[in-house]
Amino acid sequence: MLKIVIAGGFGAGKTTAVGAVSEITPLSTEEYLTEASADVDSLAGIEAKETTTVAFDFGRLSLPDAPMPLELFLFGAPGQDRFVDLWYDLSRGAVGAVVLVDTRRLESSFTPVSFFEDIGLPFVVAVNQFDGAHRYHPEQVRAALELPAAVPVVTCDARDTNHVAGVLLALVGHAVNSVATINRAGHAPSTTLQDA
Repeated sequence: MLKIVIAGGFGAGKTTAVGAVSEITPLSTEEYLTEASADVDSLAGIEAKETTTVAFDFGRLSLPDAPMPLELFLFGAPGQDRFVDLWYDLSRGAVGAVVLVDTRRLESSFTPVSFFEDIGLPFVVAVNQFDGAHRYHPEQVRAALELPAAVPVVTCDARDTNHVAGVLLALVGHAVNSVATINRAGHAPSTTLQDA
């Protein structure tokens, strides 16, 4: 069993991604946006958005046919910066994270990228290809986010089960490789990974 965090900016598609692959009815803490949040939750570029996650989303995905059978516990984090304290709790014991990116609002991706870099949790960046949004090559997104070469950048459609499952498998592979690199270098492994 592996715990995975799905993070990203406000409106990047995290709840959609969890729902697309979860084999159980996802636990969702979506609430309607209200006038009270209008000053802090900008809807520029996502004007049709009506709800937001206020705690976390939870889903489960079993991969019995993977090289090693896996059961993934998926935790979708709320996207607003004011919930960063909750991200620490959601990341405890996780093997890695997916940072879901919306290129229409790329600036909202810097906080989650910095967060996972700071806590040393392996992560992949998944560019969610929204309908009507300009398509950028993954290397253009890497350059814009100033990501090191070791961080995988992939594209996906957060509504598509196979796309999201592929992103999760890429993350698991990256996390395993990260631990192997740490062990070869003779460094103590991350306590987050030890808990996983």
